[in-house]
Amino acid sequence: MIQIKELYQNTPTNQKQLNPWEKSILKQFEAKMSDKDRPFPCIPATIGFSLNHLRYGFIGDPRKHTTILELSSLLKTFTEVSRNIGNYASLIVFYEIPVDMKNNYSVEQYEQLFWYQLNELAAIDDEIWPEEIPTDPHRPLWEFCFHGEKYFMFCATPAHTNRRSRHFNTMMLAITPRWVLKEFNKSQNQAKRIKERIRRRLSQYDSISVHPDLNSYGAEDNFEWRQYFIRDDDTSLSKCPFHQFLNIWK
Repeated sequence: MIQIKELYQNTPTNQKQLNPWEKSILKQFEAKMSDKDRPFPCIPATIGFSLNHLRYGFIGDPRKHTTILELSSLLKTFTEVSRNIGNYASLIVFYEIPVDMKNNYSVEQYEQLFWYQLNELAAIDDEIWPEEIPTDPHRPLWEFCFHGEKYFMFCATPAHTNRRSRHFNTMMLAITPRWVLKEFNKSQNQAKRIKERIRRRLSQYDSISVHPDLNSYGAEDNFEWRQYFIRDDDTSLSKCPFHQFLNIWK
């Protein structure tokens, strides 16, 4: 029987309900988001954390299909409540990976797992793909959609070492609705200044230069899928592994 996990809001009362692994991994995330000496590069993420606009989910081994069902349940619930959370709402998902996987998996293996997650998640989506979003990920306006909502996906893994901004002690997803990003970009001058600060922070936070795939949504030379999983060097996949629409759409 699949245990359906609920969204977690970080409060002292709710912390008492977490098991030891969940408490430990959340504390590690809190430390990363609140580090003043080495501030995390993504400024909107740190604002969302400080305002308690982030919601959390703890799920199982990313290689198991039951974990896809847990992720689906979390993201569906988040989609339905996110607009009531705040302007910096995001869903942070922590996978409970086995020790051997944490110690031995490469960045490329995690990359394969990430795209497996998105493909399987889309396969069980019970909502129609939004009409305004292209179904071909090699078009600039494509982005991942689930339960009728458009999302930016971010993956961090234990295997990342050069890009500390993409490193975490377990496999982790940060899932942000497009409407949050639109709100952030409403003031173009302010958004431009913050993006410049983010790039400066990245250059200080990581031991490698900013990945060439980082770009702006909608730009003619941009493909969103390339930014979902950034490798630990400057390489990237030549073709998007998201293949939902190779099959007949329901």
